[in-house]
Amino acid sequence: MNEQRDAVDRIEEDWQVERPDLDMSPVAVIGRVSRLSRLIDKRLGENFARFEIEDWMFDVLATLRRIGYPYELTAGELVRQSMVTTGAITNRVDRLVERDLVRRTQDPDDRRKVIVQLTQSGLDLVEAVLDSHLETEQEMLAALSTPQQEELKDSLRTLLLAMGDYAE
Repeated sequence: MNEQRDAVDRIEEDWQVERPDLDMSPVAVIGRVSRLSRLIDKRLGENFARFEIEDWMFDVLATLRRIGYPYELTAGELVRQSMVTTGAITNRVDRLVERDLVRRTQDPDDRRKVIVQLTQSGLDLVEAVLDSHLETEQEMLAALSTPQQEELKDSLRTLLLAMGDYAE
């Protein structure tokens, strides 16, 4: 067992004094996941800032890159395959178009559909960021052994699925 204490240990102890009748075990997990999420976002944000982008930009660019050549999706497909909401996609694509990272065209078969495609600048940027991004994530996980990382990955997947986060 780890002898060091984190902020959640203190929170649990405070509640144990004030409300010893309550089971605070969910706080031990959810509190840590929540705090970890903020720390991860901060660390990744610092890395993205080195490339003058934000996390959402990388998410959209990486989504287009990972689907393969010609690196394009309809706006609806982009919403489903990325972590961007429907309401945000138009504004975000507009901002990426302004920076010449993506282009927007009409689907030749259905003019109601908009196609979003990586430009060469967008492809170059996502390739440059990807190596640094993965290195940053590896650094963050370095405190865990490979078996611990696998166990955590499996446990988090189980929790996500239980909460309804399924792949489409």
